[in-house]
Amino acid sequence: MTARGIALAAAAGILLGTGFRYGYPDLALLGSAAGIAVVTALVFAFWRPRLDVARVAEPDRVARGEPADVTLTISNTSRVRAASLIATDRCGAATVDVPLLRLRAGHDTVESYPVPTHRRGLVPIGPLYVTRRDPLGLITLKRAYGGTTIVRVYPRVHPMRAVPAGLTRSLDGRVDKVPQGTITFDTLREYVPGDELRRVHWRSSAKVGELMVREQLDTSEPQIVVLLDDRAAAHRGDSFEDACEAAASIVVAAVREDLPVTLHLVAATLSGPHLDVLTEATLGDGDLDATLRQLRAQKLGDTLIFLTGPGGRDDLGALSGLRSAYPVALAGILGDRDSSPAAPTDRLLVIEAADGAEFAAAWDGVRGW
Repeated sequence: MTARGIALAAAAGILLGTGFRYGYPDLALLGSAAGIAVVTALVFAFWRPRLDVARVAEPDRVARGEPADVTLTISNTSRVRAASLIATDRCGAATVDVPLLRLRAGHDTVESYPVPTHRRGLVPIGPLYVTRRDPLGLITLKRAYGGTTIVRVYPRVHPMRAVPAGLTRSLDGRVDKVPQGTITFDTLREYVPGDELRRVHWRSSAKVGELMVREQLDTSEPQIVVLLDDRAAAHRGDSFEDACEAAASIVVAAVREDLPVTLHLVAATLSGPHLDVLTEATLGDGDLDATLRQLRAQKLGDTLIFLTGPGGRDDLGALSGLRSAYPVALAGILGDRDSSPAAPTDRLLVIEAADGAEFAAAWDGVRGW
């Protein structure tokens, strides 16, 4: 109920009470008219139009800065014509006005509007809020229609040509560090038509009673481990956004080359596709020393890439201690290129860049992985 409606309802009560108590029929008549207006406004506002809302985001996964649009289809399934409605659709932190002027029964209206993609993260779209007001402005009632659609705004990906070389000589021509064999036994599986007979393991086949084939693993492929520092104390300004762009660029480059890559955060524990994790990552509190101890114990790969901000500069010494578990280690410091540079050592490569694009260019310039 609006302030006008509250005032009118109070006036109706006062006029009715005064008119009946002191015998003033004119006051009672005015009070009755005011009361009828309030009741009529309640009935008008509480009538619920039946609306079907369909919302499509195209595309629903975009990189930061790329265009995305939402198409909203609103159908009036009521049997009577609805009055003019005021509708707003939630789009992230903002609202979008959707005009529903005299939406007739059995008809629909289609509206489209852009999604803000200037920031990485999840952008919730919806629900649609329809506001009903009576002609006198006494009652305002807002109802929600339809569900919610999520648009994922990925970090911007910068092209990278170089990839780590791994530890052993690869059969596809990659340069490596140790000229040893690359193919080793991994597991056994059942024979399927098309498998080479020379890969059949006859002794196991005799025991099982079915043909068993050796699965072999190429150990020359580098196992890339990306550690993103999501501690609030490690970042200033937009350095965390730049670090997310660097991590996304590394992940995409590794996937393009069919290289195994895993992504880890210091403060948060998120699962799912790597780009989804980078989209949902936020700053928090974490224990870097505990994370490094876990990575040292698990030995998840042979190439460790640590991405941090200006506040993580003092932690590079702890990272260099992981070279026993990760022979190739690189640290990226984003957002603080102009400060005193950290010199690379024989145990740790260091890249300092102002943003993700500069990091990608410096990455391609690394020699001697």
